[in-house]
Amino acid sequence: MSNNKNKKIVVGMSGGVDSSAALILLKEQGWQPVGVSLKFAVWQDKKNKLKENICCSQKSFDRAKQICQKLDAPYYVLDCKKDFENIVINYFLKLLKNNQTPSPCFICNRDLKFKKLFAFAIENKINYIATGHYAKTRFNKKTGLFELLKAKDRNKDQSYFLSILNQRQLKYLVFALGNIYKDRAYQIAKNYGFDYYLKTRQSQDLCFISSKSMPDYLKSQIGLKSGQIQDLSGNILGTHQGLHFYTIGQRKGINLGQGPWYVIEKDIKKNILIITNNQDDPKLYKKEVVIDHPFFISGQMPNKPLAIKAKVRYNQQAEIALLKYLNKNRVKLIFKKPQRAVTSGQWAVFYQKDVCLGGGIIL
Repeated sequence: MSNNKNKKIVVGMSGGVDSSAALILLKEQGWQPVGVSLKFAVWQDKKNKLKENICCSQKSFDRAKQICQKLDAPYYVLDCKKDFENIVINYFLKLLKNNQTPSPCFICNRDLKFKKLFAFAIENKINYIATGHYAKTRFNKKTGLFELLKAKDRNKDQSYFLSILNQRQLKYLVFALGNIYKDRAYQIAKNYGFDYYLKTRQSQDLCFISSKSMPDYLKSQIGLKSGQIQDLSGNILGTHQGLHFYTIGQRKGINLGQGPWYVIEKDIKKNILIITNNQDDPKLYKKEVVIDHPFFISGQMPNKPLAIKAKVRYNQQAEIALLKYLNKNRVKLIFKKPQRAVTSGQWAVFYQKDVCLGGGIIL
């Protein structure tokens, strides 16, 4: 890729294998990478099992610095703790207080991570940004628009979390891992002597709080508001400590006999948690889903029905749906097959073949 020769590029560095492999690949392709790590906040409480934000621990920064030094790339750490609290954690709590299920990674990507990386690039007169996400971009000559595409490695594809990117961002974004498989990323790191990634387990926690600490976090930040737990017939089965502790389809944490039980509905007005012990209960499924404030990567909201595929959560296959315009702030998804445990506050993302069209908040 000789056209990249001597071009500077800001590489968002988490210190993990993906961003490290991305920086290595870009260096090999002739870019001049500049490593940038963002320092985020963590819930400061002795009950939190996480003492540092798992996206940006000191150990991960040390690794990122080591890699940049080995590849003769400048390295910077930007302190974004206050912004993370104001933008991501406050959003997280706001939705939980409204008995919705937040999607903090979307808000972090849209309102913090990419904004900070682009601001650093502009300040340092650098045009291009790269991250270790598994996705691809391309310019569509027919439409004159940039497109976001699924990664080659479908098991690691992260286009779902990147569906908030706009045209200007996509124009200057490079996803170095879009055409490789995860195993290759490990091999690239190992080839440069960074074989410790082979032993590193990737966490499934939220980045700023341990999943085991979540009940304590909700108690301290939102409090308790006990109410009845009922079945679909209105029989009282027990009590809950607050609807914000639960999400649709949830099984863990109900703690009742004769289960397993699944959350089927939250009656917010009456503060009642409604559950079922039938994991395939028809009431757990929805065929029509309203999306609030949809975002389209093209910048243009479709004004006529659009045949698409859509996901209502990250770890599911995109399903056939019809996207219908309702008004300038809302669209409706009509799925061919009803979708299980559709949850208010989560993100639905739209696709046509490999192209990610955008997404929005499930209402």
